[in-house]
Amino acid sequence: MADGISSFWGPVTSTIECCEKNYAFSSYIAEFYNTISNIPTVLLALIGLANALRQGFEKRFSVLHISNMILAIGSMFYHATLQKVQQQGDETPMIWEMLLYMYILYSPDWHYRSTMPTFLFLYGAIFAVAHSILRYDIGFKLHYVILCLLCIPRMYKYYIYTEDSSAKRLARLYLLTLLLGIFCWVIDRCFCDKISHWSINPQGHALWHGFMGLSSYFANTFLMFCRAQQRGWAPKVLHLMGILPYVKIEKPKTQ
Repeated sequence: MADGISSFWGPVTSTIECCEKNYAFSSYIAEFYNTISNIPTVLLALIGLANALRQGFEKRFSVLHISNMILAIGSMFYHATLQKVQQQGDETPMIWEMLLYMYILYSPDWHYRSTMPTFLFLYGAIFAVAHSILRYDIGFKLHYVILCLLCIPRMYKYYIYTEDSSAKRLARLYLLTLLLGIFCWVIDRCFCDKISHWSINPQGHALWHGFMGLSSYFANTFLMFCRAQQRGWAPKVLHLMGILPYVKIEKPKTQ
Protein backbone atom coordinates (compact mmCIF):
# COMPACT_ATOMS: atom_id res chain seq x y z
CA MET A 1 0.00 0.00 0.00
CA ALA A 2 1.89 3.02 -1.26
CA ASP A 3 2.11 6.08 0.93
CA GLY A 4 4.85 8.14 -0.71
CA ILE A 5 7.41 7.80 2.09
CA SER A 6 11.05 7.90 0.99
CA SER A 7 13.11 4.90 2.01
CA PHE A 8 16.53 3.32 2.01
CA TRP A 9 15.52 1.30 -1.07
CA GLY A 10 14.14 4.21 -3.07
CA PRO A 11 10.82 4.40 -4.92
CA VAL A 12 8.67 1.29 -5.19
CA THR A 13 9.28 -0.51 -8.50
CA SER A 14 7.45 -3.81 -7.89
CA THR A 15 4.20 -4.38 -9.76
CA ILE A 16 2.34 -5.58 -6.66
CA GLU A 17 1.89 -4.07 -3.22
CA CYS A 18 -0.05 -5.56 -0.34
CA CYS A 19 -2.48 -3.95 2.09
CA GLU A 20 0.13 -2.81 4.59
CA LYS A 21 1.44 0.70 5.23
CA ASN A 22 4.93 1.06 3.84
CA TYR A 23 7.88 1.82 6.13
CA ALA A 24 5.71 2.05 9.23
CA PHE A 25 8.45 0.72 11.52
CA SER A 26 11.75 1.17 9.70
CA SER A 27 13.15 2.89 6.63
CA TYR A 28 14.83 -0.44 5.79
CA ILE A 29 11.68 -2.60 5.75
CA ALA A 30 8.86 -1.63 3.42
CA GLU A 31 6.23 -4.10 4.61
CA PHE A 32 7.18 -5.10 8.13
CA TYR A 33 4.59 -7.79 8.89
CA ASN A 34 4.78 -9.28 5.40
CA THR A 35 8.54 -9.56 5.85
CA ILE A 36 8.79 -11.13 9.30
CA SER A 37 5.84 -13.48 8.66
CA ASN A 38 8.17 -15.58 6.46
CA ILE A 39 10.39 -16.49 9.43
CA PRO A 40 8.17 -19.40 10.62
CA THR A 41 8.37 -20.93 7.14
CA VAL A 42 12.17 -20.87 7.29
CA LEU A 43 12.16 -22.49 10.74
CA LEU A 44 9.70 -25.21 9.70
CA ALA A 45 11.75 -25.94 6.60
CA LEU A 46 14.89 -26.23 8.74
CA ILE A 47 13.14 -28.75 11.00
CA GLY A 48 11.97 -30.73 7.97
CA LEU A 49 15.45 -30.62 6.43
CA ALA A 50 17.08 -31.80 9.65
CA ASN A 51 14.68 -34.73 9.85
CA ALA A 52 15.21 -35.67 6.20
CA LEU A 53 18.99 -35.62 6.55
CA ARG A 54 19.10 -37.36 9.95
CA GLN A 55 17.03 -40.31 8.75
CA GLY A 56 18.51 -40.59 5.28
CA PHE A 57 15.51 -39.68 3.15
CA GLU A 58 16.12 -39.28 -0.56
CA LYS A 59 17.80 -36.05 -1.67
CA ARG A 60 14.58 -34.83 -3.29
CA PHE A 61 13.14 -34.09 0.14
CA SER A 62 16.21 -32.19 1.28
CA VAL A 63 15.97 -30.13 -1.90
CA LEU A 64 12.27 -29.62 -1.26
CA HIS A 65 12.82 -28.23 2.24
CA ILE A 66 15.66 -26.03 0.98
CA SER A 67 13.32 -24.82 -1.76
CA ASN A 68 10.81 -23.79 0.91
CA MET A 69 13.54 -21.81 2.67
CA ILE A 70 14.69 -20.12 -0.53
CA LEU A 71 11.13 -19.13 -1.35
CA ALA A 72 10.56 -17.68 2.13
CA ILE A 73 13.84 -15.76 2.07
CA GLY A 74 13.06 -14.43 -1.41
CA SER A 75 9.67 -13.30 -0.14
CA MET A 76 11.34 -11.54 2.79
CA PHE A 77 13.63 -9.56 0.48
CA TYR A 78 10.73 -8.69 -1.80
CA HIS A 79 8.44 -7.38 0.92
CA ALA A 80 11.30 -5.60 2.66
CA THR A 81 12.31 -3.69 -0.48
CA LEU A 82 9.31 -3.67 -2.87
CA GLN A 83 11.77 -3.67 -5.77
CA LYS A 84 11.16 -5.36 -9.10
CA VAL A 85 14.33 -7.47 -8.98
CA GLN A 86 13.44 -8.84 -5.55
CA GLN A 87 9.91 -9.50 -6.81
CA GLN A 88 11.44 -11.78 -9.42
CA GLY A 89 13.37 -13.48 -6.64
CA ASP A 90 10.06 -14.22 -4.93
CA GLU A 91 7.95 -15.29 -7.91
CA THR A 92 10.45 -17.45 -9.81
CA PRO A 93 11.13 -19.80 -6.84
CA MET A 94 7.36 -20.23 -6.48
CA ILE A 95 7.28 -21.87 -9.92
CA TRP A 96 10.43 -23.88 -9.27
CA GLU A 97 8.95 -25.20 -6.06
CA MET A 98 5.78 -26.36 -7.81
CA LEU A 99 7.88 -28.14 -10.46
CA LEU A 100 9.69 -29.93 -7.66
CA TYR A 101 6.39 -30.99 -6.12
CA MET A 102 5.31 -32.35 -9.51
CA TYR A 103 8.51 -34.39 -9.71
CA ILE A 104 8.06 -35.87 -6.23
CA LEU A 105 4.40 -36.65 -6.86
CA TYR A 106 4.67 -38.18 -10.33
CA SER A 107 8.20 -39.62 -10.58
CA PRO A 108 7.46 -42.92 -8.75
CA ASP A 109 5.30 -44.07 -11.69
CA TRP A 110 7.41 -42.48 -14.42
CA HIS A 111 9.06 -45.18 -16.53
CA TYR A 112 11.82 -43.02 -18.03
CA ARG A 113 13.69 -41.72 -14.99
CA SER A 114 15.94 -39.18 -16.71
CA THR A 115 13.31 -37.51 -18.88
CA MET A 116 11.16 -35.96 -16.14
CA PRO A 117 13.90 -34.18 -14.15
CA THR A 118 15.52 -33.02 -17.40
CA PHE A 119 12.26 -31.63 -18.75
CA LEU A 120 11.32 -29.95 -15.46
CA PHE A 121 14.80 -28.42 -15.12
CA LEU A 122 14.70 -26.99 -18.64
CA TYR A 123 11.14 -25.79 -18.11
CA GLY A 124 12.14 -23.98 -14.91
CA ALA A 125 15.18 -22.40 -16.56
CA ILE A 126 13.19 -21.19 -19.57
CA PHE A 127 10.49 -19.78 -17.30
CA ALA A 128 13.06 -17.88 -15.22
CA VAL A 129 14.51 -16.22 -18.33
CA ALA A 130 11.10 -15.48 -19.85
CA HIS A 131 9.71 -14.08 -16.61
CA SER A 132 12.73 -11.81 -16.11
CA ILE A 133 12.23 -10.36 -19.60
CA LEU A 134 8.43 -10.27 -19.97
CA ARG A 135 7.59 -9.74 -16.29
CA TYR A 136 3.99 -10.83 -16.75
CA ASP A 137 1.68 -10.45 -13.77
CA ILE A 138 -1.66 -12.12 -14.48
CA GLY A 139 0.07 -14.73 -16.62
CA PHE A 140 2.33 -15.62 -13.71
CA LYS A 141 -0.61 -16.08 -11.35
CA LEU A 142 -2.47 -18.28 -13.85
CA HIS A 143 0.68 -20.30 -14.46
CA TYR A 144 1.16 -20.88 -10.73
CA VAL A 145 -2.48 -21.87 -10.22
CA ILE A 146 -2.34 -24.34 -13.11
CA LEU A 147 0.75 -26.03 -11.66
CA CYS A 148 -0.97 -26.26 -8.27
CA LEU A 149 -4.07 -27.81 -9.85
CA LEU A 150 -1.92 -30.40 -11.64
CA CYS A 151 -0.63 -31.57 -8.26
CA ILE A 152 -4.06 -31.99 -6.64
CA PRO A 153 -5.16 -35.25 -8.37
CA ARG A 154 -1.94 -36.96 -7.38
CA MET A 155 -2.16 -35.73 -3.79
CA TYR A 156 -5.70 -37.08 -3.63
CA LYS A 157 -4.54 -40.43 -4.99
CA TYR A 158 -1.90 -40.63 -2.27
CA TYR A 159 -4.52 -39.72 0.30
CA ILE A 160 -7.03 -42.41 -0.67
CA TYR A 161 -4.33 -45.09 -0.89
CA THR A 162 -2.93 -44.26 2.54
CA GLU A 163 -4.59 -46.16 5.37
CA ASP A 164 -2.68 -44.62 8.27
CA SER A 165 -4.98 -42.21 10.10
CA SER A 166 -2.13 -39.96 11.27
CA ALA A 167 -0.87 -39.57 7.71
CA LYS A 168 -4.39 -38.79 6.49
CA ARG A 169 -4.60 -36.12 9.18
CA LEU A 170 -1.45 -34.54 7.75
CA ALA A 171 -3.11 -34.33 4.35
CA ARG A 172 -6.23 -32.75 5.86
CA LEU A 173 -4.11 -30.22 7.77
CA TYR A 174 -2.32 -29.40 4.53
CA LEU A 175 -5.63 -28.73 2.79
CA LEU A 176 -7.09 -26.76 5.70
CA THR A 177 -4.10 -24.45 6.06
CA LEU A 178 -3.94 -24.02 2.28
CA LEU A 179 -7.58 -22.92 2.11
CA LEU A 180 -7.17 -20.60 5.11
CA GLY A 181 -4.13 -19.04 3.45
CA ILE A 182 -5.98 -18.51 0.17
CA PHE A 183 -8.89 -16.93 2.07
CA CYS A 184 -6.55 -14.46 3.80
CA TRP A 185 -4.83 -13.63 0.51
CA VAL A 186 -8.14 -12.94 -1.24
CA ILE A 187 -9.42 -10.76 1.59
CA ASP A 188 -6.20 -8.75 1.61
CA ARG A 189 -6.28 -8.24 -2.16
CA CYS A 190 -9.99 -7.61 -2.70
CA PHE A 191 -10.93 -5.55 0.35
CA CYS A 192 -7.82 -3.44 0.92
CA ASP A 193 -9.71 -0.15 0.44
CA LYS A 194 -12.00 -1.00 3.36
CA ILE A 195 -9.31 -2.59 5.51
CA SER A 196 -7.16 0.53 5.16
CA HIS A 197 -9.72 2.49 7.17
CA TRP A 198 -9.92 -0.02 10.02
CA SER A 199 -8.22 0.83 13.29
CA ILE A 200 -6.44 -2.55 13.19
CA ASN A 201 -5.17 -4.11 9.97
CA PRO A 202 -5.59 -7.93 10.15
CA GLN A 203 -2.52 -8.28 7.90
CA GLY A 204 -4.10 -10.80 5.56
CA HIS A 205 -1.01 -11.24 3.41
CA ALA A 206 1.15 -11.91 6.47
CA LEU A 207 -1.38 -14.52 7.57
CA TRP A 208 -1.16 -16.01 4.07
CA HIS A 209 2.58 -16.44 4.61
CA GLY A 210 2.02 -18.13 7.95
CA PHE A 211 -0.64 -20.53 6.72
CA MET A 212 1.34 -21.36 3.57
CA GLY A 213 4.41 -22.13 5.68
CA LEU A 214 2.35 -24.59 7.71
CA SER A 215 0.70 -25.97 4.57
CA SER A 216 4.07 -26.61 2.94
CA TYR A 217 5.36 -28.35 6.05
CA PHE A 218 2.31 -30.60 6.31
CA ALA A 219 2.46 -31.40 2.59
CA ASN A 220 6.17 -32.23 2.77
CA THR A 221 5.69 -34.45 5.81
CA PHE A 222 2.79 -36.27 4.17
CA LEU A 223 4.81 -36.86 1.01
CA MET A 224 7.74 -38.14 3.06
CA PHE A 225 5.40 -40.61 4.73
CA CYS A 226 4.00 -41.79 1.38
CA ARG A 227 7.45 -42.18 -0.14
CA ALA A 228 8.66 -44.12 2.90
CA GLN A 229 5.71 -46.47 2.45
CA GLN A 230 6.67 -46.97 -1.21
CA ARG A 231 10.21 -47.85 -0.16
CA GLY A 232 9.08 -50.19 2.63
CA TRP A 233 10.56 -48.09 5.43
CA ALA A 234 7.72 -48.62 7.94
CA PRO A 235 6.94 -44.92 8.50
CA LYS A 236 5.20 -43.58 11.59
CA VAL A 237 3.95 -40.08 12.33
CA LEU A 238 5.34 -38.82 15.63
CA HIS A 239 5.17 -35.36 17.17
CA LEU A 240 8.06 -33.12 18.15
CA MET A 241 7.44 -31.85 21.70
CA GLY A 242 3.96 -33.33 21.35
CA ILE A 243 2.96 -30.71 18.80
CA LEU A 244 4.77 -30.68 15.45
CA PRO A 245 4.32 -33.86 13.36
CA TYR A 246 7.25 -35.55 11.69
CA VAL A 247 7.92 -38.92 10.05
CA LYS A 248 9.96 -41.62 11.76
CA ILE A 249 11.18 -44.49 9.59
CA GLU A 250 12.87 -47.85 10.04
CA LYS A 251 14.87 -48.92 7.03
CA PRO A 252 15.54 -52.61 6.46
CA LYS A 253 19.13 -53.55 7.29
CA THR A 254 19.83 -54.29 3.63
CA GLN A 255 19.22 -50.56 2.85
